[in-house]
Amino acid sequence: MKPEMMLLLWAVALAFAQALIAVQGAVMQVGLPMLAGNRENMPAITGWAGRAARAHRNMLENLALFIPLVVIAVVARKTNDMTLLGAQLFLWARLIYALVYLVGIPWLRTAIWGASVIGMILIFAQLI
Repeated sequence: MKPEMMLLLWAVALAFAQALIAVQGAVMQVGLPMLAGNRENMPAITGWAGRAARAHRNMLENLALFIPLVVIAVVARKTNDMTLLGAQLFLWARLIYALVYLVGIPWLRTAIWGASVIGMILIFAQLI
C-alpha cells in the first residue's frame, strides 16, 4: 500500500475518533435519551463538546477534499515525495487542529487548519 493511502486510512481513523469524542460530549450534556430520540427541542451543545462537534464537522469537510486528492494521486501513479509530504502535513495538522480546537485556542486553530490546506495544495500541485 502506498504511504499516502496509509495516511488516508489514519485520517479516517482520526475522523472516527473525533466522532466518538463529540458524541461522548453530547451525551454528557443532554443525555443518551435525548440523542437517541428525534432531537426535537434539543438544547445547543456548548463548551468543549460543542467544539468537538464542530472540529469533527470540519474534519469531514476537509476529508471530502483530501480523499479524492490521495486516490487520484495513487491511481494516476503520480505519488512522489511531495504527495507524501502533503499527506503527512495534512494528517498531523488535522490531529493538532482537533486537540487545539478542543482546548479552545481560536487563532492557533486557524493557523493549523491553514497548514492542513497547504498539505492538500502540495498534493494537488503534483496532479496538474
